[in-house]
Amino acid sequence: MQVDLEADGASVEGLPRFQQGVFHARRLRQAGISLTTLAVAGWILALFVALFAPLSIWPVVLITCSSALVVLVAGLQSAWWVADWRAQVLEEPAESLIEPPVDEVAGYSRLVGRLRNGLLAQIGAPVLWLAGWSLLALVSLIEFWNLTLPAAPVGQSASIGAALALALAFGLLVFERRLAQESVAQWPEASPLAQLSRVAIVCLVVSALCLLFAGAASVWPLRLAVLAGLLPGLVAVEFLLRAVLSLFSPRQPRLEPRLMAQSFIAGLLRWPPQPLLALQHELHNRFGIDLRQIWAFTYMRRAFLPVLLVVLAVGWALTGVHEVPLQGRGIYERFGKPVEVFGPGLHAGLPWPLGRVLAVENGVVHELATSVSEASTPELAPAEGPAPLIANRLWDASHVNDKSQVIASSSGDKQGFQIVNMDVRFVYRIGLTDRAALAATYNSADVPTLIRSTASRILVHDFASRTLDELLGEQRTSLADEIGRAVQADLQKLDSGVEILATVVEAIHPPAGAANAYHGVQAAQIGAQALISRERGAASEQTNQALLQASTVRDEALATAREVSAGARAADLRFAAEQKAYATAGQAFVLEQYLGQLSQGLAHAKLLILDHRLGADGAPTIDLRSFTLPADPSVPRKAVQ
Repeated sequence: MQVDLEADGASVEGLPRFQQGVFHARRLRQAGISLTTLAVAGWILALFVALFAPLSIWPVVLITCSSALVVLVAGLQSAWWVADWRAQVLEEPAESLIEPPVDEVAGYSRLVGRLRNGLLAQIGAPVLWLAGWSLLALVSLIEFWNLTLPAAPVGQSASIGAALALALAFGLLVFERRLAQESVAQWPEASPLAQLSRVAIVCLVVSALCLLFAGAASVWPLRLAVLAGLLPGLVAVEFLLRAVLSLFSPRQPRLEPRLMAQSFIAGLLRWPPQPLLALQHELHNRFGIDLRQIWAFTYMRRAFLPVLLVVLAVGWALTGVHEVPLQGRGIYERFGKPVEVFGPGLHAGLPWPLGRVLAVENGVVHELATSVSEASTPELAPAEGPAPLIANRLWDASHVNDKSQVIASSSGDKQGFQIVNMDVRFVYRIGLTDRAALAATYNSADVPTLIRSTASRILVHDFASRTLDELLGEQRTSLADEIGRAVQADLQKLDSGVEILATVVEAIHPPAGAANAYHGVQAAQIGAQALISRERGAASEQTNQALLQASTVRDEALATAREVSAGARAADLRFAAEQKAYATAGQAFVLEQYLGQLSQGLAHAKLLILDHRLGADGAPTIDLRSFTLPADPSVPRKAVQ
């Protein structure tokens, strides 16, 4: 119940909580300073350890305990503000805490007061401190939250740390018992502070247990130590929400302040747990709703246990109904003995643990590589993006599924061995028969490991007698069929229930380390073949050129011979014709031939014919303009009469 100073200013001196306000404030201040020192020391030590051993259990344990102590310090400081207010009420007159009327304060004074106080006067220091402590605890837990911590030995220091944590928990337990013994009339904030103390006690005890049981073979202490930080984290979130919501309620200095650091989550840490009772008290105190007066809730409380037992019995009976998916089968075990193989659908049997159903695949096809690297996991590439690196089939780098294999080698009369990398994959499934399902479930603990080990043994035996040229030149289809038949035969001997559907030989090549040397050999071979082809081409070109020249000379000789022969025949025919004509015509033919030859010779000659029959009376005239003097041919021609 809050006290109004205007109405009850004179009666507060008789209230026990006001009389012991100074004592409570002093105790809270001392406890807050001590716990703050421990929390800061643990926080600094956690940062120091995280620099050298970030994956150990120590940073998580220290931060969890420090955050729990910080939450408790936030509650102690919030209670100190209330106790200090009560102490000031008794030391100062009530009128000094009552705000004077507005008309009695000058406007300038009000303006100065607003500028001086500002946001701090509107929000209040308790709200800011509570939000600050909550944020500090919450951010510390988030920064050191890691559920993937590996197990590691902790040594003798874990026992010392556990002893210190238990000692501090015992001290807080004494403090919590003293707070729990306080009456509500003398100290209303004692009960919420005792609940916050239980949060720190639980974190310390859990951290001590984690340190005691931590080891190189135990992972659960690390997970429990990390999950223990949820308790102070939830309380810090609740405090932060209360601080934010308090901004919407106006501050009334005349009313007695209430404890802001009240936690519903911390209130659940009681034995026996009564979450509904706490909710009932909250509804009755805040809204005046008394659930005890409602008959329905009373009946529900009485019938809760019988209804719960019936629900548990029905739920236990329903565990005997099993649903087998369409792509699966189920082996039904009754009292631990396999009885039947269930197909897809609903099946009824004895409830757990009298009967259970083990899931078995039904026709699901898997692809298994003979060798898979555990360190690298291939990333999924988008459908429309560039091809992933694993799709690169060049063998100048090691691939994920490549397996090194020793094969035979022969160089002349010497025997040796070589190493090749291969990528052999098996497509398999569990047999469709009931016997195959039982064999795959009970005869082999890990089917992929069984197939991989069997295939490795078959590959070692099969490739021991093969050479590199045989592997690179042999058909991969026949090689894959031969390997698949051998692996299937061994799996049938082991009664594994596995059916090999296909064997795929993706690649067979020398190791990636020998890529450059092998490429050099291939380049030299290709260069030699290119040089041989080039020389053969040059020889063929020279041969064809010689043949062309010989054919040209032969053709020219034949043409010349034909021309000479044709000329000789023509001359012979002409001689025979002339001889025959001379025999027939005699001297006339000779004259005709003479005249013909003369005509041909004088066809282009410039002649001047003088007739001897010209008389003396008419002397001939010779035009010498057309004649060129032989002495000087460059002199122009002149007419001479």
